[in-house]
Amino acid sequence: MKLDKRTKEYKEWKAKQDNKSKGLGDTVAKVTKATGIYKAVKFIAGEDCGCDERKEKLNKLFAYDVPKCLEENEYNYLTRFFNNMPATLSVDSQKQLLAIHNRIFENKLQISSCTSCVKSMIKRLKKVVNEY
Repeated sequence: MKLDKRTKEYKEWKAKQDNKSKGLGDTVAKVTKATGIYKAVKFIAGEDCGCDERKEKLNKLFAYDVPKCLEENEYNYLTRFFNNMPATLSVDSQKQLLAIHNRIFENKLQISSCTSCVKSMIKRLKKVVNEY
């Protein structure tokens, strides 16, 4: 399923993606806002309490596995791949899958003969495609 950026469905999906926590800092910020601690700290410490800096530092130290968005050609390739899943994976296919995986997850994985490693990479990519 391809989402058109002009549709309501895409805008809802985008809002959901933007609202996801990128790391522990975002989660802590959401909890403190929901419990009222955030307002209390702002009242006591003032506007520059250091919350934003702490949030960014926690996000970098404890980042969640949030992939970058797929580009259209990547999405099309992965959709074709998963619709016609081959029994064996060619070197060219693995290179293409690795290139997509490494870009969206900011990894530096390399071609592997480890079956479980390749399956794990494919599973992660499939999860990303299914979220579109």
